[in-house]
Amino acid sequence: MSTYRAPLKDMKFVLNELAGLGEVGKLPGYEEATPDTVDAILEEASKFASGVLDPINYSGDQEGSKWADGAVKTPKGFREAYKQFCEGGWNALPFEAEWGGQGLPRLVSTPVQEMWKSSNMSFSLCPLLTQGAIEALLLRGSPELQRRYLPKMVEGSWTGTMNLTEPQAGSDLSLVRTRAERQGDHFLISGQKIFITYGEHDMSENIVHLVLARTPEAPEGVKGISLFVVPKFVPNADGTPGKRNPAKCASIEHKLGIHASPTAVMVYDKAVGYLVGEENRGLEYMFIMMNAARFAVGLEGVAIAERAFQRALAFAKERIQGRDLVQGAQGTNAAVPIIRHPDVRRMLMLMKSQTEAMRALAYTTAAAMDYAHKHPDAEARKQHQAFVDLMIPVVKGWSTETGIEVASLGVQVHGGMGFVEETGAAQ
Repeated sequence: MSTYRAPLKDMKFVLNELAGLGEVGKLPGYEEATPDTVDAILEEASKFASGVLDPINYSGDQEGSKWADGAVKTPKGFREAYKQFCEGGWNALPFEAEWGGQGLPRLVSTPVQEMWKSSNMSFSLCPLLTQGAIEALLLRGSPELQRRYLPKMVEGSWTGTMNLTEPQAGSDLSLVRTRAERQGDHFLISGQKIFITYGEHDMSENIVHLVLARTPEAPEGVKGISLFVVPKFVPNADGTPGKRNPAKCASIEHKLGIHASPTAVMVYDKAVGYLVGEENRGLEYMFIMMNAARFAVGLEGVAIAERAFQRALAFAKERIQGRDLVQGAQGTNAAVPIIRHPDVRRMLMLMKSQTEAMRALAYTTAAAMDYAHKHPDAEARKQHQAFVDLMIPVVKGWSTETGIEVASLGVQVHGGMGFVEETGAAQ
């Protein structure tokens, strides 16, 4: 099975020639994103992806996360990899220095995240959800909530989740029934949530759930939903994890793929929760997380396509099948690798060209996020944000659909071997 190698040449071309890294690096606060610094970051990220995450990708998918008595054990190597991930400062890459982040542009963190997703999709989902939760707290959390939770979450020692869906409410969040009853300076949260990615695991010392719920006096429908921070362990005054909150994992889902990533059913039984922002504006706040997740999922389409292409290319160079009918000095009728066959080459070139197009779209959208965040002119920020709002659904929708098509082509290049787990094409 081929080892993942970050396509640094392709990534740098998009960064510099299409997304305009040089101009993004001139924005206020991004002066440290020099070409040399960015090259060094990408090189180190590539080493981490190939050397740490890729080796536990296939084995993690085979072993899967395991649930027992409310606790979840991740596959062999995941805890150690996550510890190295945090120690390397990778979780802190795109966040402000005020909270312990490295303050780098989204345009720089995007190719790094692509590497995590290509080398180990299951692993990458944990920091993905944490990043969304951080962004929601940055924009709508009170100073007290920010002070209490953001430094640990930016560091990565505490992870985050997004709790929307319930058994009776799929994407129709007007049907949410989870309740929030006020008690002094906090609320007691009761209800059940499903499909919670990394809702329970053994990789971090605390898990910070962002939960949609209704207060007793809330209006019906989506206008009556509020957002709450519900930690696995309620922090002590000194910031250490305190008492265990009654927020329990009832089970994890048996999924089609990404088995190493635990998708939890969460049950809240009067768990302590803290209101984010104002009551009844929870759905609005949750869309901050949703937009971050949409972009990240679009990037997953790019990453899966890249991984499928690399696997298919390596296989096509090694798999001997058919004969070379062209006469030459070495004689005729020699057995050849399948990459010599025109239709296989067509499929490989289609895989590569589609992947490069998706990457170009994602990275240029990331650059627009940076302009929308940091451009000194308010009108320019507004225009870039309008572009971002338009493009994020396109990045998400087109890249995921195309990622599936490219992965399917990868299976086709493998032929019958594509349906055998050991080749990695099916994963």
